[in-house]
Amino acid sequence: MSKKTILDDQELDLFREAIKGVRPIKQDTIRLHVPAIKQKAQIREIRETQQALHYFSDEYEPLLSQEGPVRYHRADVSAYEVKKLRRGDYIPDMMLDLHGLTQQQAKSELGALIEACRRQHVRCACVMHGHGKNILKQRIPLWLAQHPDVMAFHQAPKLWGGDAAILVLIEQPI
Repeated sequence: MSKKTILDDQELDLFREAIKGVRPIKQDTIRLHVPAIKQKAQIREIRETQQALHYFSDEYEPLLSQEGPVRYHRADVSAYEVKKLRRGDYIPDMMLDLHGLTQQQAKSELGALIEACRRQHVRCACVMHGHGKNILKQRIPLWLAQHPDVMAFHQAPKLWGGDAAILVLIEQPI
């Protein structure tokens, strides 16, 4: 129900006289720049990757078995888990290909992989380092053994890359 009021000529003239000389104002909108959610997620991811890097030292060399394929398990993890990795009982849900990366880039990507696995509740991941000059092949097990979230790792079965890859078992947050 809308009521329209009809103004007579005298009231309209009075109104026009009251607003004489008035100009319409130009609308000035100020838009605040708020970082998009995507930017915040990227910033968080970079921060988490940098935090994960502090676990990897090039000076520390854990005692790993030199005989047979590369393998490791934490003291609180059953050796049976390593056996299951060797047999291929675990299927990797994430793959990381480090071909052509420098040691520093590979270290950064490895830290990001472990953090992404924890965030997305991925228990098993495959890290493909390739053969190359064997630099990454030698370094990656040393770095993985230092990370507290890595429960175990073993050289991948042929299906997942053989001796050019490692299957990693990652502890999940509760």
